[in-house]
Amino acid sequence: MEIRAFFALALPGSVARWLADYADTLCQYDKQIEVNWVDAESYHLTLCFLGEISLAQIDQLEDITRRKLSEVRSFQVHIDTAGYYAVSQQLSVIAAMGHDDEELNGLNRAMMEIALEAGIEFKEEDFKPHITLGRLPAKNKFIPPPEWPSLDLFSLADSVILFQSRPGERGSIYTPLFEIPLQDMA
Repeated sequence: MEIRAFFALALPGSVARWLADYADTLCQYDKQIEVNWVDAESYHLTLCFLGEISLAQIDQLEDITRRKLSEVRSFQVHIDTAGYYAVSQQLSVIAAMGHDDEELNGLNRAMMEIALEAGIEFKEEDFKPHITLGRLPAKNKFIPPPEWPSLDLFSLADSVILFQSRPGERGSIYTPLFEIPLQDMA
């Protein structure tokens, strides 16, 4: 049996609420009402999408992740930009991101290395760690704003979670499979 899975950072409720308000301001650009806006309860910062993995790979991923992240310190993620980009040939997203955040990009690379070590092959050429605010088909009539509304938010990256993703009636349903804490900043 295979499941869809991805590595992510959890977001505190206060950050999710602020992002939900921010997403509300972006609705004005959804002139064709094509965007499927994500519920704030489902917000997370995706580090690495794995695609379909076997149940046997979950334990292997947990062991490798625990070993590889044992010395990684928690850090503040600066979420300071929003954007629109095609994730695949079928899907585009409106997302909040950390613009050139070295620590976040380093954690993204570490998660890709962990996946490769577990034998998971995937295409992540243009992937950017992001928080999906809305999804829409890759071919759409959405016109991104010439200048996105300003965004200046911080969230603590203090653990990495492997989530299972299952389709649901109102969007995907995310189930944590394991969580690996990062070392305290102090």
